[in-house]
Amino acid sequence: MKYFFILGNNPTLSIAEIYSVFKNQGVLSIHDQAAAFLETDQDLAPEDTIKKLGGTIKYGLLCGHSKFNTRELIDKIEKKLKPESGKFKFGLSYYGQKKLDLRIIGMTVKTNLKNNGHSVRFVTSREKTLSSVVVEQNKLASKGQEIILLENNNELLIGQTRAVQPFKELSFRDYGRPARDDHSGLLPPKLAQIMINLSGANIDKTILDPFCGSGTILSEAVYMGYQNIIGSDNSAKAVLDSKKNIQWTAEKYQIKNYKLQIIESDATRLSRTIANNSIDAIITEPYLGPQRGKIEIKKIIPELEKLYTQALADFKKILKPGAKAVMIWPIFHAANSLHQIMPNTNGFKIINPLPPALAENKNIKLTNRGTIIYGRENQRVWREIVILEKSK
Repeated sequence: MKYFFILGNNPTLSIAEIYSVFKNQGVLSIHDQAAAFLETDQDLAPEDTIKKLGGTIKYGLLCGHSKFNTRELIDKIEKKLKPESGKFKFGLSYYGQKKLDLRIIGMTVKTNLKNNGHSVRFVTSREKTLSSVVVEQNKLASKGQEIILLENNNELLIGQTRAVQPFKELSFRDYGRPARDDHSGLLPPKLAQIMINLSGANIDKTILDPFCGSGTILSEAVYMGYQNIIGSDNSAKAVLDSKKNIQWTAEKYQIKNYKLQIIESDATRLSRTIANNSIDAIITEPYLGPQRGKIEIKKIIPELEKLYTQALADFKKILKPGAKAVMIWPIFHAANSLHQIMPNTNGFKIINPLPPALAENKNIKLTNRGTIIYGRENQRVWREIVILEKSK
């Protein structure tokens, strides 16, 4: 079976996550900036698959191909659609640059199906792709069908969507939690999911967030099924907020099978409380510097480098040999240039999160040190996703 994954707004990060989750289950390839493919013998269950991927907009099964010929394409789409009794809805999404009139194709398919006795609605959008909101609201992945068309040189690949990103759930877990702190809780839940997946830690392993803030990473770990979770922060309020949010997540999703420990501690002194070589993965967004007001680059960068260097030295003590620390480092966008931090990573090496076979792919966007930048043009502080592996 060959699956497609429609990638989020940071394709490199989405691909890295897919590779981390499925690297032992099949062969990953890249279509372009829009999609990745996974060839595997595994049946990827819709709900479980989309639940665990923070960086995938849609996923589904490739089921055919067609030339850029309207008549042939209409015929093949009709054969893929399986209307049931009652009102049947279908939609089309096209990912490509060549001209393709989806409205004519969709309306022709609708007319042909109606002539065969089916009650049909063709779901449309102003864009050439249906958003996950449109697909979900019209239940095209569950009760109807969304047909995906992917331009592939001189032909079209045809797929059927199995599931779309649960945007309502992500928003609920972000804005619905009881203790949302705009200073320490700005990490989006879907980015927290991606970071957890990039750690490569199985759900029975012990993971730690040493700068837990309001507990976004810890809450997402509970939601994803992790059973041994530790958090720490030097703020008593953050410790309390984390506990509230994790308890809220567990109650809302009826999760009971997990062990949680939250410590009020400086991240540079955790080895005084946590045993050496006991942690399987660290996933964290440390203090990134001031988010508002004037940013004094020459002052804040040395301060952060000192903090991160000290924290990494302590992480080295408590992480197991070969274990990973997935961190966010700030990149400051000022005076039309980017300013990275350079903490001392002694005892760690930075890991490229992508398979060697994709290293030269033109759609992969990595920094010169093998990391991924996450941010928007109008942001002053971007996030650099850094994966560090402790020496064995």
